[in-house]
Amino acid sequence: MNGPPLLEVRGATMRFGGVTAVQSVDLTLQEVELRCLIGPNGAGKSTFFKMLTGQLVPTEGTILFRGKTITGSNPHAIARLGVGIKTQVPNVFNGLSVRENVFIGAARRKSASRARSIVAETLARLQLDLIADRLVGQLAHGQRQWVEIATVLAQQPDLILLDEPAAGMNHAEVQRTAELIREINRTQALVVVEHDMQFIRMIARTVTVFNQGRVLIEDDVGHVLADQRVRDVYLGKQAA
Repeated sequence: MNGPPLLEVRGATMRFGGVTAVQSVDLTLQEVELRCLIGPNGAGKSTFFKMLTGQLVPTEGTILFRGKTITGSNPHAIARLGVGIKTQVPNVFNGLSVRENVFIGAARRKSASRARSIVAETLARLQLDLIADRLVGQLAHGQRQWVEIATVLAQQPDLILLDEPAAGMNHAEVQRTAELIREINRTQALVVVEHDMQFIRMIARTVTVFNQGRVLIEDDVGHVLADQRVRDVYLGKQAA
């Protein structure tokens, strides 16, 4: 791809005492690229995600966003640069409506009047108009996850980081989440950490596979899912 990378990770390493959770990982993400990070439990992908979001400071290595070092920056500083973050546990306000939650996201970076128009655009884009005035606390699990994705999208980031967005969802919700991610990827880059292989098949183009803290393989989804090493460390364990 042409142009400088949106996100560049060089030699990222994370040690906890004598345990190395992530070892010398390099990753490059271009503008409006969708990248899936997969791997078995304990492979290091969640630790790597936390380094990208500022929840953990790498022991070694450098993380650059648009050429600017964000290594060790806190999550709020990283968000201000244009990185949206959605963690596994929904971070929403149950006592507020869907519209109000999304407004809070939009108003973080825009004036109130501009935020209101962004809210309308975001609700329409993600087809959440029909539940816009419902309290988030009354919604189903999948809907709550979509509201948080909408709240992140309303901040108009250039990069969205999603940690297991399909976790705990039924099949219909997983399909709908895949549709939302494909829609968002028309205008935003995404890094999706996920272990649900059916979901990966729905959304993935390039996949980075973690195993024992290192990158095992990085390739297009077809090659990755056909790779015997991936089957051995990941699919084989899942099928066993």
